[in-house]
Amino acid sequence: MITFVLAIIVIAFFFDFINGFHDSANSIATIVGTRVLSPFAAVVWAATFNFAAAFFGSTAVAKAVSNGFVVQSFVDPWVICAGLIGAIIWNLFTWWYGIPSSSSHALIGGFAGAAVAKGGFQALLWGRKWIETLSAIALSPLFGMLVAFALMVVVYNIFQRATPNRIDKLFRPGQLVSSAMLSFAHGSNDAQKTMGIIVGLLVASKGYFAGETGFLRHFYLEDTSRIPYWVEICAYSAISLGTLLGGWRIVHTMGSRITRLRPVGGFCAETAGALVIMTASKFGIPVSTTHTITGAIVGVGATTRLSAVRWGLAGRILWAWVLTIPAAATVAAVTYLVLLPFVN
Repeated sequence: MITFVLAIIVIAFFFDFINGFHDSANSIATIVGTRVLSPFAAVVWAATFNFAAAFFGSTAVAKAVSNGFVVQSFVDPWVICAGLIGAIIWNLFTWWYGIPSSSSHALIGGFAGAAVAKGGFQALLWGRKWIETLSAIALSPLFGMLVAFALMVVVYNIFQRATPNRIDKLFRPGQLVSSAMLSFAHGSNDAQKTMGIIVGLLVASKGYFAGETGFLRHFYLEDTSRIPYWVEICAYSAISLGTLLGGWRIVHTMGSRITRLRPVGGFCAETAGALVIMTASKFGIPVSTTHTITGAIVGVGATTRLSAVRWGLAGRILWAWVLTIPAAATVAAVTYLVLLPFVN
């Protein structure tokens, strides 16, 4: 059984890798779309600041994921394995079709779906974290849009007499800063979700590690109050490596298909997204980087004219957001039922 638990930890880090691969578009789409950096330079830049978050971010989101959504007594290695598989399948599906869905909500949906398959809806810990997370589906893109719109209005008023070429020249280096901020925010929020899942696994599996001597005793955890340093470093390494490889299908959607961006628009969208995500991370709220930056890009486009935003595409993206939690939950529940004969 210990070998199985260790295999699930590997699967969790694989999900984290897929998260970075899938969500790299969030960090680099605007800076690639405005041609400030080449695609390769952009992913290296983003991966660097993804990993930097390991040394400066909090662990509030990780603790929320580990004990805020599912009743701990229903959590076991099989539930977490099925939840991760559900999240991975949904992520790969949306990546293949170039849909910028939320890896965060896929993970939470998968975790919840597997728990419900085991113990029914009583397995869910209805309360503050569910309210915050479900509210964030609507509020994070709205806040991203409003903050980006406000930043663009401020910039337009400050530089109203400047020529477009001069503004572009000024904001091209500024977008390096805003992209770094967004990548840091992405790492600080998204990597923690995988950390929370692994901590929940190590607490639920303590019976299998109890009595172990030697190296394996280091995996044993009594509760979710402490996150081992090796979990943090591995989680940030996995998401950074995924970002480094990039998800070019979604980059195209985010960087050019929603609205055409210039460096000033990219700067405002990235800055707005980073501010919203960092605020959520401070309060331990697992928000979607995808939702937030998409809302910010829409906000930037709307300052030019409403017709500058491809609302049909934005509507399809919105449907993907709505479906992510139930779809990942369904896949995870089916996976758990398939695994059920092996549970004992």
